[in-house]
Amino acid sequence: MAIDPNQVSSLLDSLPAAFQDDRTGGAPNFLGRFLLGFEHVLLGVGDAMRPGLEETIAHLYRYFEPGAGLADGERAPKTFLQWLAGWMALTLREDWDELRQRDLIAKAVPLYRMRGTKRGVEEFVRIYSRLGVTINELTTSFQVGVHSTIGTDTMLDGGPPFYFHVDVLLPQADQREAQRAVISAVLDLQKPAHTQYRLTLDTPIFRINVNSTVGVDTLLG
Repeated sequence: MAIDPNQVSSLLDSLPAAFQDDRTGGAPNFLGRFLLGFEHVLLGVGDAMRPGLEETIAHLYRYFEPGAGLADGERAPKTFLQWLAGWMALTLREDWDELRQRDLIAKAVPLYRMRGTKRGVEEFVRIYSRLGVTINELTTSFQVGVHSTIGTDTMLDGGPPFYFHVDVLLPQADQREAQRAVISAVLDLQKPAHTQYRLTLDTPIFRINVNSTVGVDTLLG
C-alpha cells in the first residue's frame, strides 16, 4: 500500500508537545512516521479493504454467529464455518451450499436433543432438502377417505415393526440420485439404529389447493 511520504500519524497529536519539537516546517518527524504502522494495524486508517484490530475485536461476536438469515457483516465468514461446525461436533459436507451449512450449525444443539426422534429426523432432513419432509411411522389407524389406500398410507394388520416411510419434496428434479445418496446418509446417521425406512423423493409442481404452500411443498422461482 502506497503511503504519502509527508503523512504523519494522527496518534502523534495524542502525545505531549515535546515529541513534536524536532519537526521542521511541515515535514514529518521520525516518531510521526513510525506511529503510522501502529495506526494502520490498530485502527485500519488508510486501508479501506482491511479493518483495523480495534474494529475486528469490536465485531468478534460475529465469528460465533452462523447467521443463516443475517447479512455478511453480521455473521461468521464462509471460510470460518468449518471451524465453527467443529464446536458443534459437525462435519459439513462439501456439496452443501452455504445456506444449508449455516442453517445446520445454527440448529445443531436443538437437533442433538431430538436425535433419534421423528421430529429430529424430519428437521435434519428438512435442512438439507430446503422444502418439505414427512415421516410416516405407518401406525395411523384405518380411516375411510383419510388413511385408506393399501400400500400407501394403510397396511392391513398394521405396518412392520420399527419401520417408517420418509417422503421428501425436492425443489429441483436434477441430480436426484445424488440427493438420494445424501439424504440416505443423513437418515442413516440420525435414525435409531434398530429401525428401517423407505425413502421417496418427489418434485411437486405448483397446483392450487394441492401443492401451493410456499416453503412447504412449493418454491417460487
